Amino acid sequence: MRKIVHIDMDAFYASVEQRDQPELKGKPVVVAWRGQRSVVCAASYEARRYGIHSAMPALRAEKMCPDAIFVAPDFTRYRTVSRQIREIFISHTDLVEPLSLDEAYLDVTENKTGLATATEVAKTILAQIQERTSLTASAGVAPNKFIAKIASDWRKPNGIFIVRPHQIERFLKDLPVKKLPGVGKATQSSLSTMGVTTVSDLLPFELREMETRFGRFGVRLYNLARGIDNNEVRPNRPVKSISSEQTFENDLSLNELTTATQASAERTWVSSKKSDRIGRTVVLKLKTSKFQSITRSITPLSRPASAEELTEYALALLQRVDLPASTKYRLVGVGLSNFVDSNEEAIQPKLFDD
Repeated sequence: MRKIVHIDMDAFYASVEQRDQPELKGKPVVVAWRGQRSVVCAASYEARRYGIHSAMPALRAEKMCPDAIFVAPDFTRYRTVSRQIREIFISHTDLVEPLSLDEAYLDVTENKTGLATATEVAKTILAQIQERTSLTASAGVAPNKFIAKIASDWRKPNGIFIVRPHQIERFLKDLPVKKLPGVGKATQSSLSTMGVTTVSDLLPFELREMETRFGRFGVRLYNLARGIDNNEVRPNRPVKSISSEQTFENDLSLNELTTATQASAERTWVSSKKSDRIGRTVVLKLKTSKFQSITRSITPLSRPASAEELTEYALALLQRVDLPASTKYRLVGVGLSNFVDSNEEAIQPKLFDD
């Protein structure tokens, strides 16, 4: 039985700004670039009271809270704080799997500090983070990664939630299925037609039926509903790709996809800045109304260096889609792949599209 801790910083970027600029404390802070296509990178808890959240268009956030204070993101500073936090993690266990600058899984089945329980380890880590960075974090403690991650969101901010093995069934019983990893809008809609809204609604379905309906992901859903997740904490797991997708309520024609493509590119750029690695290949993904998937990609001579450049490449790829003009699309996504370390020498550049 593993002992897994998931640590998630509280409103990380916004909290760093409030820490470093005391005049921002207690005020609705939105970390975002200004501009028509910009999206929110983070929002302080004061801003969240107005309904503002990350990945929301910045213009919409401004309308929701006219008094919000917008601060341009400073990822160099955020990475510095993130490294301080990782040093704390490593002092407790070598089994640390960062998910981004502000969250990570830790396997503390055995720990370096000799603390008796995973709960003690988590409490100690949260205290050390606050002492060294003047920031708060929340933690979930559970027998596996899936449950630990959900639990870390239960008592935010500055809280800890523990799910012991015998409590798993009760913990999952009334959990909305949309909280399960991998369940997006399309899967949630399919589950809804099956009469499934909570995890307990999934339990009557046999494994074979779930696999028939959802393929390999059906097996995953079957196991998650029973609290089963055998994925190990994998240290130094390199980022391979980052993307953002949008599924439309009504299918759109190709010439109506510009705004959604721009928004997806901006969200992908924001997500990519959470990693210390650099993406060199831009990928455009489309799904037609008949569920046909299409991808186009390009590896430019110089990697995208800004959200604007990423958007330009994505829009250029959009123009290379050569399906009949009558084709309607239900999804658009923009991604970055071909990631390399920021200090790695660039490989021989190439240009291609699929």
